[in-house]
Amino acid sequence: MNCSMAASSNRIMLGPLVAAIDQGTSSTRFLVFNAKTAELLSHHQVEIQQSFPKEGWVEQDPKDILRSVFECMERTCEKLTQLNIDISNIKAIGVTNQRETTVVWDKYTGEPLYNAIVWLDLRTQSTVERLISKTPGRNKNHLKHRTGLPISTYFSAVKLRWLMDNVPEVQQAILSHRAAFGTIDSWLIWSLTGGKAGGVHCTDVTNASRTMLFNIHTMDWDPELCKYFDIPAEILPKVRSSSEIYGLMKCSALTGIPISGCLGDQSAALVGQMCFQDGQAKNTYGTGCFLLRNTGLKPVMSDHGLLTTVAYKLGRDKPACYALEGSVAIAGAVVRWLKDNLGIIKTTSELEKLAAAAGTSYGCYFVPAFSGLYAPYWEPSARGIICGLTQFTNKSHVAFAALEAVCFQTREILDAMNQDSGIPLSQLQVDGGMTSSQLLMQLQADILCIPVVRPSMPETTALGVAMAAGSAEGVSVWSLEPEDLSEITSEKFDPQINTEESEFRYARWKKAVQKAMNWETTEPVINGNGESSLFSSAPLGFYILGSLLMLIGAKYIAG
Repeated sequence: MNCSMAASSNRIMLGPLVAAIDQGTSSTRFLVFNAKTAELLSHHQVEIQQSFPKEGWVEQDPKDILRSVFECMERTCEKLTQLNIDISNIKAIGVTNQRETTVVWDKYTGEPLYNAIVWLDLRTQSTVERLISKTPGRNKNHLKHRTGLPISTYFSAVKLRWLMDNVPEVQQAILSHRAAFGTIDSWLIWSLTGGKAGGVHCTDVTNASRTMLFNIHTMDWDPELCKYFDIPAEILPKVRSSSEIYGLMKCSALTGIPISGCLGDQSAALVGQMCFQDGQAKNTYGTGCFLLRNTGLKPVMSDHGLLTTVAYKLGRDKPACYALEGSVAIAGAVVRWLKDNLGIIKTTSELEKLAAAAGTSYGCYFVPAFSGLYAPYWEPSARGIICGLTQFTNKSHVAFAALEAVCFQTREILDAMNQDSGIPLSQLQVDGGMTSSQLLMQLQADILCIPVVRPSMPETTALGVAMAAGSAEGVSVWSLEPEDLSEITSEKFDPQINTEESEFRYARWKKAVQKAMNWETTEPVINGNGESSLFSSAPLGFYILGSLLMLIGAKYIAG
């Protein structure tokens, strides 16, 4: 009797709830928060499979992604019921997602026309080089004044262009006006609001700003950009704000609940970390690593290799806020690589133990440029290297070097951001799966020479989009007024090594990065036998040519 009365009392005290779909590169999660206290009540997570059909290609099955969302929703609702929490208290759902990942589907059948091409994918390198070669001065920043972005394999437009050029089903669907394009948010919202039976085809400004088709000044698709990439505007989703009712759920136990928040994952983390003021910043450690600094109501163009992106637009009639972003392709992905490709560890949690056993990289440096280098270099021809090896080096040193690599890459983008803003950050707010590592957090503080602040509630990405969904007009169960925001409890990591040692290690890292540069060329020279020539590798070609000239010179002098 007392137990049931307590349960009933708890249900009343909880008040309105807001849910978040967090669809990332490596997993999908569904989380439910108390709108009044920001407390996480329950969640469920499902890992997502990636496929690698060819070297540099990364794909996912859009239907698997959708199935994982349904599974997470179902399991979380079961857990809430077990906790005696009434799921009818869920008043809104937000969607946050891996950005840039590209899907094209048939809007009449609901079937994807090809696998999703993941943001990390490199198949478009030759397309990018061709586009850059046609720009005045071979300038990769040719479109930056409109998009805030360099021409890169990272963004959606070149992935969509590849699908249009190489997949007959996509070509045919476009010709017959059946095709719909979207990033993962669009695919999920369309599917959850009815799919082929009237699903809403939309995206938000943060996801749109990662396509290279969106003008960050007019806040809409740009006809000149569509023309540049030769992409028909009719296949693009409607651009909406990050906080408004897009449509109602048409499936599962949550039917009828509005989907009212949408933010790309890094923007969601910025909101979840309460970085609403100009100059506030956060760094998220996931598959990649992403440092965003709020620049307020004006887009700031970087002179140091950073992106200008839309941070959020929290309502149809609210102004857009912008951010400078430093993007690193490989962070948590290096842990997966050590586990799945090299077999150095059996589980991701083993990495910290292995690295801690060494306590140092012993001069070993690891540049994980598996997908080229992103900010601040934007060098797709770079490839991963491990250097500084000696007979003494063992797997513990490599593990330590892998963690250090994440920290060094963050240092590079933080330095660029400090140069662009002119005001150095005094501390760094962090979030994401990798921040559970005490060793990584301490290493990061040591390498940055500033404190690192980790929130006690790590799910800031999901929290951010829940805040956007709950505060939407027509929902209004979550107040974003400064006085109403919940205070974030956190843990601080202060630097524990001297600046000279930190700078020495960082200088060695920079040296290693230079060794990783210009490793790949996309158009090998073919010799008369139809085989690739040694000279197809530019650095190797120069080396051999130089050696031959030295030999000829030596013979001439001796002569």
